[in-house]
Amino acid sequence: MACALAFGLLAMPALHAAPVAESASAASAPAHHRSEGFQNNHLEFQPKTVLDWLQWRWQAARQGLPRPPAKPIATVAPDLPFIGSNAVAGAAMQPAVTWIGHASVLVQMAGLNILTDPIFSERASPVAWAGPQRAQAPGVASADLPRIDVVMISHNHYDHCDEASLRTLNRQRGGAPVFLVPLGMKAWMADINITNVVELDWWQSYQLGAAEFVLTPVQHWSGRSLSDRMHALWGGYAVFAPDLHMFFAGDTGYSRDFSDIAARFADRQRAGGFDIALIPVGSYEPRWFMAQQHVDPSEAVRIHLDLRAKRSMGIHWGTFELTDEPLDQPPLDLAVARRNFGVTEGNFFLLAIGQTRKLPRRSGAQ
Repeated sequence: MACALAFGLLAMPALHAAPVAESASAASAPAHHRSEGFQNNHLEFQPKTVLDWLQWRWQAARQGLPRPPAKPIATVAPDLPFIGSNAVAGAAMQPAVTWIGHASVLVQMAGLNILTDPIFSERASPVAWAGPQRAQAPGVASADLPRIDVVMISHNHYDHCDEASLRTLNRQRGGAPVFLVPLGMKAWMADINITNVVELDWWQSYQLGAAEFVLTPVQHWSGRSLSDRMHALWGGYAVFAPDLHMFFAGDTGYSRDFSDIAARFADRQRAGGFDIALIPVGSYEPRWFMAQQHVDPSEAVRIHLDLRAKRSMGIHWGTFELTDEPLDQPPLDLAVARRNFGVTEGNFFLLAIGQTRKLPRRSGAQ
């Protein structure tokens, strides 16, 4: 029942759907802007019914799913001396990624410390006493983080948009980071007294120093209650800087959006595709329930290829028990997918929680 609060209530039909405010007329609004909210580019998201949800939970209970992991999820002590010195290195910063857990990654590039979908709380839930509980502590404690310059939030689900973690980051020493959010989330951020917020629609960008952040389409949905589904947008982020081109997929089903992203940025990628892509590989079973919203490892490898990424890192696994596969199943399925697509482990890798991977500095890129 751990995943019931995470997906159960939100997966049921909405009680009502209030229209979202639009700055342009319906005729001139982008296709993904609808009177009742937002939609995907290539597939109309259809919420599962109460009967669908009950069928999923009944089948899982009958089969005893999810089963316990066969072995512990790998964790390592974080390299805090490197992270700390790199954080203040300025133009000499070594591009690097550190996996904190789930979809939370510390990205160091362009002299900036960037955090993706931060969640340091014990549960991914609207309440502190129930819901999916962490199986592993954060790889870097929030108190051990360097000063964060940018927080990128992909969408407003509880395992990606954790209020307590955002409040803590907003109070960090040295001043609040810039919070990048999809369209429709700025008002919610203001309600929790976070105001250093930049709200983006798909393909809109924000420049900070040498880095440009672009919100891109992905195939997902949004909602923090029964009444606000699809009222805020969702997305991934492409980040371009002289030393690194990075892509963060957030949470997504497989779609043509990733080929569209590669085509959109083809002129910027003359020296090769994204240097690193952060792609979800977990929370994918059962497929009949999850396929529209969560990729499985085989689809994750397809995204890696669609993006023409030089290397990719698997995220969104091993931390919260949200779906039917064991926490340690994604690495096994990813290994099979890599073999099937002829992708090496070096080109699509996993990190231990807390582990840092240093990345080669980009050369010859715009």
